[in-house]
Amino acid sequence: MELTWISIIPPLLAVVLAFVTRDAVVSLLVACFVGVLLLGEGIAGFPDFLIRALASKNFIWVCLLEFCIGILVAFFQRSGAVKLFTESVGNWVHTRRQVGGLGWGLGIAMFFSDYFSPLFVGPVMRTLTDKYKISREKLAYICDSTSAPMIALIPFTGWAVYMGGLTVGIGPITDKTVAMDLYIHSIPFNFYSFLAIGLVGLLAMNFISDFGPMRTAENRAKNEGKVLRDGAVPMMGKELTNLEVSTTGNPNIFLNFIVPIMLVVGINLISFIIYGKIAILQSYLTVCTLLAITMMIQKIDNLQGVMKTVMAGMKGVMPAVTILALAFCINTISRELKTAEYVVSLTEEWLLPNLLPMITFLLAGRASFSTGTSWGTYAVIVPIAMTLAFQFTGGEVNTLIYGTFAAITGGGVFGDHCSPLSDTTVLSSLGSACDHIDHVKTQLLYALITGGIAMVLYLGIGFIG
Repeated sequence: MELTWISIIPPLLAVVLAFVTRDAVVSLLVACFVGVLLLGEGIAGFPDFLIRALASKNFIWVCLLEFCIGILVAFFQRSGAVKLFTESVGNWVHTRRQVGGLGWGLGIAMFFSDYFSPLFVGPVMRTLTDKYKISREKLAYICDSTSAPMIALIPFTGWAVYMGGLTVGIGPITDKTVAMDLYIHSIPFNFYSFLAIGLVGLLAMNFISDFGPMRTAENRAKNEGKVLRDGAVPMMGKELTNLEVSTTGNPNIFLNFIVPIMLVVGINLISFIIYGKIAILQSYLTVCTLLAITMMIQKIDNLQGVMKTVMAGMKGVMPAVTILALAFCINTISRELKTAEYVVSLTEEWLLPNLLPMITFLLAGRASFSTGTSWGTYAVIVPIAMTLAFQFTGGEVNTLIYGTFAAITGGGVFGDHCSPLSDTTVLSSLGSACDHIDHVKTQLLYALITGGIAMVLYLGIGFIG
């Protein structure tokens, strides 16, 4: 398909409608209809398009992961594990600054998966943040800005393997070993990720006062006790947030909370060390199964009660699954209309060496924002930008190469943080039980400021390199 400006209409429409209507589902649905029409399939072709977009391993994997996470959170709540954790932590956490710092630290510690991190930090911290009148928007921001930015800085994650693999065969990058060396050396130049983690830490612990829409949300929570605005629609369903704690059995914080978390982390780390990839879905399935058995042995619930909890967990994540399904549809439309390729083509002909890192950062951010996926963005931009970079350096690996590669990585994260279509942004809203559009609106200004500083730094790298 020819590259034209029409390709940006569906994602742009979705974003604009989301901010105007505050309804992510309606906005995405309208954009999907428009996208199908632009593909020339007509309204009658919409069902076939849905099958093509959603009948993929990636979407099925995400759905299964969502359901497993919902079940795990339901088990945590039903067993009283979250309550026990809150009571335990409450013995040494007494201020809003300490609670914010704890959330920030937990987000950083869960560095192995950008899917697991927000869906762990949000449910675990939500009771504490509600108690200390921290807005759900602030919690969602903490979850979002400590997930992908942190993981992008760790060289032994799926991100590093994926990004490194995309460079193999470009210039002097002959194999995965050389590619991994490139990734490691580019980490100090991933300015956006460093800045995002630093800013959210300063804001979470109140070393810097909130500003913009987040200040409004925080003032509402502190002064009125409303962690959600009036009329907000939390991403997590009431079936999960209002799940009652069992009054029977003998719950134990070690067996019902610490061990499951250690198992999830341990299984993924061992899998990465042995096989070079994480096993996030397998780890959740294992832990959910063991927790179900443990709860029955502890007499917290019988088999019937456990199954009711499982269903409550699955129902609780359906709002997020719905939005993710529509986001996958938008991503499919963008891919078939070649949205990312069109965005890249706008600058390809006049790109200068000194501007390469900065422009690459902006292109990655724009493409990720439009499509809602940083990984899809990387697949398009890495071959083009890195080929140009090696042409400019004559095949030499230097600061310009490291800066350009880091700009792609950070730019993808930047675009994700600004986009209501991003899966990690959706998951952060889910984990914190926050209204999705409220999360995007309150995080946007912080992301833009951080991105602006990163852009200036990449401009400097272009002239230094």
